[in-house]
Amino acid sequence: MAEVKKERVAIFIDGSNFYHGLKTCIGNTKVDFSKFSQLLCSTRELVRAYYYNAPVNQQAFPDIYKDQQRFFDSLKTVPYFVLKLGRLEKRTIKVNKEALIRTFGEDTAKIILEKWGEVITTYVEKGVDIDLATDMLRLAYNNAYDTAIIVTGDGDFVSAVKGVKDMGKHVENANFSDGKGYYIRTACDKFIPLDKNFLKPCLKKQ
Repeated sequence: MAEVKKERVAIFIDGSNFYHGLKTCIGNTKVDFSKFSQLLCSTRELVRAYYYNAPVNQQAFPDIYKDQQRFFDSLKTVPYFVLKLGRLEKRTIKVNKEALIRTFGEDTAKIILEKWGEVITTYVEKGVDIDLATDMLRLAYNNAYDTAIIVTGDGDFVSAVKGVKDMGKHVENANFSDGKGYYIRTACDKFIPLDKNFLKPCLKKQ
């Protein structure tokens, strides 16, 4: 009798999206990623889990940078787990004072300008989304897995999901049940809700 092969699973984690979901919906961002990966796979075979993020600016946020680097180092010790880092690019936005007054009124606009100033600095992830999408498609093309589990609520991955499905692979979406992520959820074959009960076995103490 021929041996029945286990379904092979590859996991793709949108790190920033996952972190903010944990913080907002669960109130705990400490996760054992080895247990989390096994939890998603259940009885199936884990090929590998891929985690995508971008380090914060060291000069602008030295303390956060140190904590984040310690976290990244810990991920490198997780079996069958790959850390893939993009970068953060600085963006400056000049506030249109007149538009602010028209939108919020003079008093509120004054408060906003006093707090933030007329030039707002922000940071944008670069290379993270494209790396995740490319890896998911490339590994599907190479027949490295049977099912992809994408951990995100970002609808920008819908096209990649459709491409993977067109290659005959299954795609599951693991995300928080907070009403966000409708487009990615409906594009996938199955939805895995990440709530406190599901995540309990892999959550660490704060």
